[in-house]
Amino acid sequence: MEAGLLVLVIIAVFALLVAGRTVRIIPQARAGVVERLGRYQRTLSPGLGIVVPFIDRVRPLIDLREQVVTFKPAGVITGDNVGIQIDSVLYFTITDPKSVSYEVANPLQAIEQLTVTTLRNVIGGMTLEEALTSRDTINSQLRTVLDDATGRWGIRVNRVEVKAIDPPATIQEAMEKQMRAGRDRRAAILTAEGSKQSQILNAEGEKQASVLRAEGQRTAAILRSEGEAKAIDTVFQAIHAGDPDQGLLSYQYLQMLPRLAQGDANKIFIIPSEFSQALGNIGGAISGAVRPPAPPPPPAA
Repeated sequence: MEAGLLVLVIIAVFALLVAGRTVRIIPQARAGVVERLGRYQRTLSPGLGIVVPFIDRVRPLIDLREQVVTFKPAGVITGDNVGIQIDSVLYFTITDPKSVSYEVANPLQAIEQLTVTTLRNVIGGMTLEEALTSRDTINSQLRTVLDDATGRWGIRVNRVEVKAIDPPATIQEAMEKQMRAGRDRRAAILTAEGSKQSQILNAEGEKQASVLRAEGQRTAAILRSEGEAKAIDTVFQAIHAGDPDQGLLSYQYLQMLPRLAQGDANKIFIIPSEFSQALGNIGGAISGAVRPPAPPPPPAA
């Protein structure tokens, strides 16, 4: 009885072992390569898979998601013989589990060595300045070369990025000095241009102000002349409308003489020749005013 129970236990354990080796569950975004008696038989897709126990063997599952790998800094010499260190990062996806399992022994090491070799070829044809300013070109050439080489390995290179390009410390110091000198030169040029523009604007402002002042003075002089002319014309018309006699004109002339003598610059007062004539006219006017009227003419016979 005990022997029969032991046999049943052994059969149950063997059945569980066979079931465990027969049924395989493959997670999403994974793939399983099945070998039958050491040779490739098929690739298990995500889900439930059935294999022949003790005959088929499932290799370690392969991750089909996009993977990122960072390579250690690689020493590269530029076209102008400057040694630099370049850090790079690679994004890739496994597209063929069979090829990545049998076409290359160590995919990551192969990609790293291929990346370093390609970097040396690309950077070797550039100067240091070109290498520092041409990352997009370097990334594009790296991706082209790596994609062509890794295609037969069942790997697709999605993106290659150069993270850092580190020149020697002496080169960095010289570059910093050059950059500071360039910034100082640009600052001096901008300051000089600003001063020049300021002087030009000030000169133009003074010129426009002078022109405006001259135009204002000219307009004021014209208006004053027009006003004086209008005043003279008004006085002239008023005098003619009043029909003054010679005595009134002479009296007005005499009243204007003291005004002509006023002022700090007038040191000598000269009596014009018309003064005696004006006095005579006034005297005649006064005598005419007080002269008795003439007797009437005698009556006719």
